[in-house]
Amino acid sequence: MRTTRTTRAVAATAALAALLTLAPAQAATALAGPAAAPGHGLNPGPDRASTGRSSFQADVSAALREADFVSLAGELRVDGRSARARAGVADLRTGAPVPARTTFRIASTTKTFVAVTLLQLVGEGRLSLDDPVERWLPGVVRGNGNDGNAVTVRNLLQNTSGIHNYTDILEDEDSAAEFERHRFLRHTPEQLVALAMRHQPSFPPAHKDDPKPDWEYSNTNFVLAGMVIKAVTGNNWRVELDRRILRPLRLTDTHAPGLATRLRGPHARSYHRFEDSEDYTDTTVRDVTWADAAGELVSSHRDVHRFFTALLAGGLLRPAEQRAMLRTVPMPGMYQDVWPGARYGLGIMSQSLPCGGVRWNHGGDLAGTTARNSFTADGRFGISLVSSGKRYEDQAIYQQEAALQKVIDRSLCASGAGSSGTPQGG
Repeated sequence: MRTTRTTRAVAATAALAALLTLAPAQAATALAGPAAAPGHGLNPGPDRASTGRSSFQADVSAALREADFVSLAGELRVDGRSARARAGVADLRTGAPVPARTTFRIASTTKTFVAVTLLQLVGEGRLSLDDPVERWLPGVVRGNGNDGNAVTVRNLLQNTSGIHNYTDILEDEDSAAEFERHRFLRHTPEQLVALAMRHQPSFPPAHKDDPKPDWEYSNTNFVLAGMVIKAVTGNNWRVELDRRILRPLRLTDTHAPGLATRLRGPHARSYHRFEDSEDYTDTTVRDVTWADAAGELVSSHRDVHRFFTALLAGGLLRPAEQRAMLRTVPMPGMYQDVWPGARYGLGIMSQSLPCGGVRWNHGGDLAGTTARNSFTADGRFGISLVSSGKRYEDQAIYQQEAALQKVIDRSLCASGAGSSGTPQGG
């Protein structure tokens, strides 16, 4: 789940896989924490819900210490009641605490918003998931074996197109020096897709009924999805998303910054330690046009909860499109080692809960910031987290990801989320 350059992420995933393979039992325990008994999530009762909420702050504080984050904050909701937790500092210069209500860049969580927008258009009969991309974007997916006539809209949202990930090409986050050179560099969607077209696809586009298709995470897919939205409606994807999702759900903390480089509203600063520097680089102020429809949005814990709860409750899509979105395929083995049971639908991911059942989510990453979230299908249980203080070392990346996954699983299971919702699958 990366909106930044992915070579480091792939290396980190390999490191995670190696560690998990060396000690599977210990790794599973570290990621999951104490598991609740399966089956109890259907009727958690007030005691278990209270236990989950009351232990949330302790779990967040422990994760901050274990993984050496600069800051970690989140919100846990159980049956409509919420608990907030925060640890660390919002600003290394001043030592100010993390604001109680904070906004942050949600990075690739943007993909779920964009997928919903496109699926609403499908539900209105304005296009089909089986439409070839060439129909809406003639001549855009072409060259070096790329064929817009073979790639469908479904392939884009499912990450089964085989189209190269343009963020593997951007040289902006391998070092502090590179980051500074690219901090305010602007990109257009057309430029981003053109970068990807320089490369051959990784594999042929999957058939819609393939239960185990070739799968590869590519931000290019969602930049193209944003371009399709504009081709269908005549409006930029940001305009359609605002009209269809943000305003109806009153997501007042959520917006697409476009050319704006600063966060508005209270927020913690974002810090990243690059390989060429012993100190943290403040990555808070930056251009994010390079992320576009793959990861540009800013939001808050409250808005993330409100969006996913509405989505999973069926409040944003018609039944046919809802089923299509939640029809998942397995993610490759390296992801399974990090996120057991990981499957991907149309712009949304599901993972197994160690106490039974599944959690639906889409996280996101930028230099300095990691956003994670998870929700049960019935909407009763949800969690959103954001951390600052990312580091380049593979071991540090492993520790931080493991700590976040541990908080999610512990909090949801302690609250009684086990077996809540629907099973994964096609």
